[in-house]
Amino acid sequence: MENMDVMVLRSLRDWRVKEQRAFLATVTRTWGSSPRPIGSIMAMCETGDVVGSVSGGCIEDDLIARFSSAYASDKGNETQAKEPLDGQPLRLKYGVTADEAHRFGLPCGGTLELVIEFNPNAQLLASLVSDLEHGQLVTRRLDLMTSQVTQNHVNSPKNLEITNAYLINTFGPEYRMLIIGAGQMSEYLATMALFNGFAVTVCDPRIEYKGSWSLRGVQLSSEMPDDVVLSFKPDQRSCVIALTHDPKLDDLALLEALKSEAFYIGAIGSRKNNHSRHQRMREHFDLTPETLLRLRGPIGLYIGSKTPSEIAVSIMAEVLAVKNKVILPKEMDVAQAKSHLS
Repeated sequence: MENMDVMVLRSLRDWRVKEQRAFLATVTRTWGSSPRPIGSIMAMCETGDVVGSVSGGCIEDDLIARFSSAYASDKGNETQAKEPLDGQPLRLKYGVTADEAHRFGLPCGGTLELVIEFNPNAQLLASLVSDLEHGQLVTRRLDLMTSQVTQNHVNSPKNLEITNAYLINTFGPEYRMLIIGAGQMSEYLATMALFNGFAVTVCDPRIEYKGSWSLRGVQLSSEMPDDVVLSFKPDQRSCVIALTHDPKLDDLALLEALKSEAFYIGAIGSRKNNHSRHQRMREHFDLTPETLLRLRGPIGLYIGSKTPSEIAVSIMAEVLAVKNKVILPKEMDVAQAKSHLS
């Protein structure tokens, strides 16, 4: 499963290339609790097709009902459509009252604001999708008075920005995960990563492991892991996870990963193995304690996991927490939790 934003923009591009009317909805503000974060997008075509999400479902249902009716009225040449279908972007607010929040499934009286952009330019959408498919990070600036759009490459993600005059949203390529080792646990972890929108690469030069790999949608490599890390070029939307338990495979790959901007770098193993790994990397590669702080281990959140599938769940949960910049309580750290149990 690929990055949801890319899926939405690709579908929107295809509709507009066919000269079908469509709109792009963006979550621009939230107050209190809301089911989807700021910057979330969905798109709808005049045919009734919808992709993406701006809520838990109820707001999508309302948008579909409102604009399906408007598209149908316009096709029937009725003089007054219920909603605009072109022109200046529309700003909508949901959950203003407690009753409305309950109606639209917004928890704890939450409120969210949307910007509806009508019939985006097909060529600009094609350029944006192409940039994302080639790993570019792009800001898209929408003039809320004229509907003019400008797009620029940037080096780092930026928070959504909205004023009375413009909306700026940053779109990035897929998050990527590089897994060292093609064992059973790697299959579980890769499966969960795919469902969470990561592009997954698995590297294992051991023929006996690669030959048993059965998961589709994953790029497999039989090169040495450190070479794969170099060619993978981890960036701020990448994570590198070593799962082989073999220092000959893991250590050099982790060394190269620590030179990168990867947001998460970790290796499987016990507290003892993790201590030995740090010691090897200090002695053989002269890595400083500050650099080694980026190397996570034992990896995963403490959930009492024992089986490969449960351990993969704990690793994926930690990756997502780091990705989403969640500060985890110390009690969730595997090493600390197990030290209290010892």
